[in-house]
Amino acid sequence: MKLEKARILPLTLTGIVILADQAVKSFIVKNWPREGTFIKDVFNNDILYIYHVRNKAIAFSLGGNIPEILKPVLFIVLPLLVLGFLLWYYLKSDEFTLVQRWAAAGIIGGGIGNIIDRIFRPAGVVDFISFKFFGLQNLKGPLAFLSWDRWPTFNIADSSVVVCCILLFITLLISSKKTESGAAQ
Repeated sequence: MKLEKARILPLTLTGIVILADQAVKSFIVKNWPREGTFIKDVFNNDILYIYHVRNKAIAFSLGGNIPEILKPVLFIVLPLLVLGFLLWYYLKSDEFTLVQRWAAAGIIGGGIGNIIDRIFRPAGVVDFISFKFFGLQNLKGPLAFLSWDRWPTFNIADSSVVVCCILLFITLLISSKKTESGAAQ
């Protein structure tokens, strides 16, 4: 396994995401009271709030009702295995493009950032960014569960995972289209 600069350099993003995520979460924990006691409307127009909440589940608070005995396995061990596999594949594979390597590094950094909270913050993962969600407030029928006034509160690690997953998916989709059109010729 050859570890050249193009393979290692994107991993700096992993470290940056972890450090930024944990630094901002530490600031929020020390300086922002929890849940409902202090909301800062950053732009004074109801778009962005800084709002300190804790999430003992995963994305969108999914899994909050899972028995406590299963949560360490599902929310720490399983994600560690997935991140370990992604890192192993990242280092071993020659199939990733440079953009895909940066995206994978961002996913790994965000995943580790939230796992650190799950291990060392018993009150839950620190979330603090709350955005106004335009367009889906009055959904009816089977999509009513998406009828949000605000996007679920999130953090830097969450942002890194979501943005980098979207980027990775788009680049994989584009590269598979190129492969398909090249094979058809």
